[in-house]
Amino acid sequence: MELLIGPRTYSTWSLRGWLVMKATGADFAVRDARYDTPEAKAALLAVSPSGFVPALTVDGELIWDTLAIAEWAAEHYPQAGLWPADPVARALARSVTAEMHSGFSALRTFCGMGPDHPIFGDARAETPSDPALDRDLARIVALLRQMRNRFGDDGPWLFGARSIADIFYTPVAARIRHYQIDLSGHGDDGVAQTYVEALLAHPDFRQWEMEAAQL
Repeated sequence: MELLIGPRTYSTWSLRGWLVMKATGADFAVRDARYDTPEAKAALLAVSPSGFVPALTVDGELIWDTLAIAEWAAEHYPQAGLWPADPVARALARSVTAEMHSGFSALRTFCGMGPDHPIFGDARAETPSDPALDRDLARIVALLRQMRNRFGDDGPWLFGARSIADIFYTPVAARIRHYQIDLSGHGDDGVAQTYVEALLAHPDFRQWEMEAAQL
């Protein structure tokens, strides 16, 4: 298996795909790609027809999009427990994952990640201010508090054991850290912030940061 990823310093989509594959415990190779020049974009299109990363190659078949990769991984590595075992928790985990995957456009716009705004490191950006961003942050805080308060008695994660939902919210945590966002100003009583800190402290995310810093 080979996982094609973008620049580790700022490709949050690649981060999610890589964290999912790490969580399976499977052996997989990583191939780095760039898309910041026309030549690099053309080279990327040659191996990922969608033009996006991550993309997973398994037995000659290409699986693209982080959510598709996550679902494939959950099906093929059930022992990893990537979705909660309880049907209700699993349905809600899929809901919050899908909301993150397709939503929070203001957060992506005003708290973007790129060469000047890396996922890792000590660099911090000024906190942006915008009504749409405030709405996204209030929704994120409410969602995290709701799931943590309902399912979080057995650990630091949203639904007990660490799941795809937690993996998908790791880049959100990175944005919150980088843009120095005070979640208490968006309805948090400390539950969401504690969860953000747990995501950023996970060994797999720390490994991603260390490897990115060495490139």
